Amino acid sequence: MKYYRRKTISTLKQGLTDILDDHLVVDYNGENYDLGITDYETIFRDSKSYGKTIDDYVKTIISDTNTPNWRWNEKLGPINESLLLPLFPQEVWAAGVTYSDSMRERQAESETPDVYAKIYSSERPEIFFKGTAERMQGPNKYVGIRKDSGWDVPESELAVVLIDGEIAGFTIGNDMSSRSIEGENPLYLPQAKVYNMSCSIGPCIVSSEFIGDPQNLSVNLEIIRNEKVVFKGESSTSEMKRNVEELTEWLQKSNDLPGTALLLTGTGIIPEQDFTLKPEDVINISIEKIGTLTNKVALV
Repeated sequence: MKYYRRKTISTLKQGLTDILDDHLVVDYNGENYDLGITDYETIFRDSKSYGKTIDDYVKTIISDTNTPNWRWNEKLGPINESLLLPLFPQEVWAAGVTYSDSMRERQAESETPDVYAKIYSSERPEIFFKGTAERMQGPNKYVGIRKDSGWDVPESELAVVLIDGEIAGFTIGNDMSSRSIEGENPLYLPQAKVYNMSCSIGPCIVSSEFIGDPQNLSVNLEIIRNEKVVFKGESSTSEMKRNVEELTEWLQKSNDLPGTALLLTGTGIIPEQDFTLKPEDVINISIEKIGTLTNKVALV
């Protein structure tokens, strides 16, 4: 199943006032069911208390004839504009150099290339703090490139949803990155990665049972400028050196996570060295079984 947070408009019985809310909506067998004013974390925890998977638990909810089908309201504008952040992670972390292509590109940009080869071949992965929910952008929102950076790229990544330390689902993450800042010195990594509007997630969360094998998903990146495709790339999570379970385990070594967290798992798609993002570029990241996360670019 796919779980979306959407804007909804409810009209009071007297028909005089519209109320704007956000609801959790589940896509099940091509139909959208409104689970009301709740969130993925609550539904996941409720399913655990009943000893069910989240999908099985939700199936029992939507089998109730009182659970309405979600209907798009024209007052909200285009249907994609009704999409919101699928969840609010208290912490967002990211793993780097998990693909060989990422290692080679970061070596090429850096004045100290050996450090990336050592990370790729070592037992311990590179894991860094990416931000909090306040820095996350939702579907169709702007993501940022820094004013003090001249070389910027998106990073298309499978993102792991962690609830109470357990893998609870997956979404798409865009780990925006300044290659010029990190390339100057690896110790500048936090400035290259953490800043206003430096990450987006969405468009939905898919359950672990729906995703199946997270290490066998196709990933595609497309960048559009002035209505023309200026970059296209593809990879697969099967190319990851370290799998989702391993990265999740390393993240939590001597590091207790809050109730809701997110882990980005690295990218296998990096544009050529002569490419940099520009304001108003459109970024489309697609991952098999999840969907497409779309954002525009702004200077921050």
